[in-house]
Amino acid sequence: MDTGVLAAVIRDKDNERTAVEYLDELEFLALTAGVTTLRRFTQRLDHPNTRFYFGTGKLEEIKQYVQEHEVDYIIFDDELTPSQMRNIEKETKVNVIDRTGLIL
Repeated sequence: MDTGVLAAVIRDKDNERTAVEYLDELEFLALTAGVTTLRRFTQRLDHPNTRFYFGTGKLEEIKQYVQEHEVDYIIFDDELTPSQMRNIEKETKVNVIDRTGLIL
């Protein structure tokens, strides 16, 4: 079975409980697709970074984790732009899927 980590930005207008519920659902969708979740990464931001979705410090934390644990996928709770997906894949060397891609 493949492995993955979940990633989500918690916007200031969102509450923590709602974010956890969305990540629980995303973890279930990942498991249904054959991906075991190893860890969840979240960051509280007003709005996602246009280039990397997360801030560069959080992306570096994710990058180190996925390399150390040989993770197959980073699964994002939000819909990413094609350029965000490319930038994150290039930076982390790991396949990136957003919620929409996971469902399809």
